[in-house]
Amino acid sequence: MSTLFWIMLSCIGGSVLSVVAAGGYLLLPAKVRDHTVTYLVSFAIGMLLGAGFLHLLPEALEQRGDDIRGLMGTALLAILLFFLLEKGLIWRHHHHQEHGAHEACEEAPAGALILVGDSFHNFLDGVLIATAYSADFHLGVVTSLAIIAHEIPQELGDFAILLHSGYAPARAFLFNMMTSLTMIAGAILAWFAMEAVAGLVPYFLAFTAASFIYIAVSDLMPTLNRKIGLRDTVLQVGLIALGLALNVIVHN
Repeated sequence: MSTLFWIMLSCIGGSVLSVVAAGGYLLLPAKVRDHTVTYLVSFAIGMLLGAGFLHLLPEALEQRGDDIRGLMGTALLAILLFFLLEKGLIWRHHHHQEHGAHEACEEAPAGALILVGDSFHNFLDGVLIATAYSADFHLGVVTSLAIIAHEIPQELGDFAILLHSGYAPARAFLFNMMTSLTMIAGAILAWFAMEAVAGLVPYFLAFTAASFIYIAVSDLMPTLNRKIGLRDTVLQVGLIALGLALNVIVHN
């Protein structure tokens, strides 16, 4: 089967699976969700860190070992860009909260903002999947699994924001499904432009690795500190280790 087939399968499967899984998860009792969401996040952290440190960065260095400074500079730039993007989203949401007269007015912009941001994010995910598969098949599989792992808890958060912004559950599900499909557009664009930017693939890989590491360390890890009991900590560490182990198994 062609590489493009696997790219499309990963994008379609990943986008649909993450939205359906998140939508189904929201149907569970709130008490169950509250007790299990941190475990989903823990697994996602392991997948993201494993993909970033064990596969993406080593592959980038293997392809362009003669430009380590350039690759590390790209990773640094990615971290700063993600910080600024996140800061802008937080500022925008806080600004509307301060100046809105009613809760519905405050939260409605948050729903629209999360849809725009999620569309852009998923588009980039498609680019990253295509880039990874073009470098190495196993790298594409690992990258796809890491994206799916962190998409599920992210989609849960997106659903919650949309519902809180006044969207009906069915409408929230439809909009989330539409934004998730932008992953396919990103993958197709990247695939057909790959020949023109083939020399930039190692830098795309470094950028991807840094984005995964930033999401895991800045966004996801702090949420685990809400549960500090010994049992919770052991489970969190175990699931992070499971995500790391799955990275190793898939790539070998």
